Amino acid sequence: MDLFQTLLLAIIEGLTEFLPISSTAHMIFASSIFGIGDDEFVKMFQVSIQFGAILSVVALYWRKFFNFKSPKFYIKLILAVIPALILGKLFDDKIEAILEKPLPIAIMLVVGGIVLLFIDRLFKKTPIAKEEDISNKSAIVIGFWQCLAMMPGTSRSAASIIGGMQQGLTRKMAAEFSFFLAVPTMMAVTCYSVFLKDWNYEGKEQKGYEMILSSSENITSFAIGNIVAFIVAALAIKFFIGFIEKYGFRIWGWYRVVVGILLIIFFSFNS
Repeated sequence: MDLFQTLLLAIIEGLTEFLPISSTAHMIFASSIFGIGDDEFVKMFQVSIQFGAILSVVALYWRKFFNFKSPKFYIKLILAVIPALILGKLFDDKIEAILEKPLPIAIMLVVGGIVLLFIDRLFKKTPIAKEEDISNKSAIVIGFWQCLAMMPGTSRSAASIIGGMQQGLTRKMAAEFSFFLAVPTMMAVTCYSVFLKDWNYEGKEQKGYEMILSSSENITSFAIGNIVAFIVAALAIKFFIGFIEKYGFRIWGWYRVVVGILLIIFFSFNS
């Protein structure tokens, strides 16, 4: 990966990780359109730079994450992340196989977009505006909703936000809880990809960290990717919260539908 490719994927990750438009889909499409390779390092890189993005959540909401006097917050996150940890491990290989096929991912963009077009009307009664009022049961339910994002193109953010509003959370609270839940979820995914998963790289099985350390170029890409993703994600979160409070989710639904249709056409003629 050269510097342009590194910056492109990192910016896309930072912009899209916390928006309900699927960061994975956008990085896969960018890789296809700009001719970025699909070797094992690129696949691992697309996952590992989520680490930089989730650190932006911890930085922005540091009072919440480091308030050790309120253990209930951590309990809710643990309960909510358990479904993704279990199902993610069970379906890891199948998910990876889907990542190699951009057409079904584009279709999921459209499907998820249609749902977002109606979410504000569907869940009008959303009285829960504080994290303290989210029950353990609701946290678990939201965790299962998040598992829908195991199908690339669905969007982890969209799935958990929809789950939050279905459980009575306001737009803002559903989005913020989605951000909170991203931290343990993406941390687990990143650690698995970097330290535990075996990748077939340059003719031999290697762990993610071994691929990173195999060359100065890979080390540079990994470092720059996470730094850029951190900065861009922090800006995106600030923008997103204010935007959805004022305008809701409908515009994101139209964005997904339009982009999804364009990509379906593109990949249909270039398959």
